[in-house]
Amino acid sequence: MWAVFKREFQSFFRSPTGYVALAIFSVLSGFVFIIQLGDGKIDISSEVNTIRSFFLIIVPIITMGLFAEDKKRGTEILYYTSPVSLAGVVVGKFLAALALFGVMFINVILHMITTSMLGGVIDIGTWGTIIVYFILTAMFVAIGVFTSSIVNDQLLAACFTFVVILLIQLTNTISQLFSTTLATFLSAANGNSFTETIYNICVKVDKCICWFDPFSKTNGFNIGVFSITALIYCLSVTLVFLFLTFRVLEKKRWTQK
Repeated sequence: MWAVFKREFQSFFRSPTGYVALAIFSVLSGFVFIIQLGDGKIDISSEVNTIRSFFLIIVPIITMGLFAEDKKRGTEILYYTSPVSLAGVVVGKFLAALALFGVMFINVILHMITTSMLGGVIDIGTWGTIIVYFILTAMFVAIGVFTSSIVNDQLLAACFTFVVILLIQLTNTISQLFSTTLATFLSAANGNSFTETIYNICVKVDKCICWFDPFSKTNGFNIGVFSITALIYCLSVTLVFLFLTFRVLEKKRWTQK
């Protein structure tokens, strides 16, 4: 597993992928920090949250070639002939992508040090925001790893990952649109009469869809309110997508045989 991790991590810097991701991250975080510095009020939590909103761009760039590139080159056969288990291959690639995000985050750490030197305070809400950053990073990277394993083209893998992350970020908007549409449909079916029953149904549907939103589950972290439920949910989603990736590779192994 560690051999896979080392190979994949180094490959990020043998191609433009790692440098492009680092450049995007550095520009975004640096821009937010400079703006805050100019206003005389530095908020690391705000900086991290701003960066987090750009996951739909950075994550696809980093994860798109993890498996898709090997399949394109025909080197995926090495997964099945090397002494490393398929689970080790999946975890190794996942950790390599996660480690790259850790390297990028050094930029924010430097901003935190600068803030402390200027007399600023890094409160518990800031640490909560950082924890959420890495939790969501792990979850979205796992999604990217999975999409890269099911397609043969890097661009297609990036597009799939982009769409999935975008849908997750728009969960609240989607739930509102869906519940509104449902309310309109049920009212029309009920002779244009909007009853309390219809209202209750729409509210339950809205809550059901919003339950899957990891951002709303982890909002409390920004103010220092930690939730074990949110951690378990994000970790479970991460493990599910890593397991699905393993199953995809396992299926291909037996198909080839």
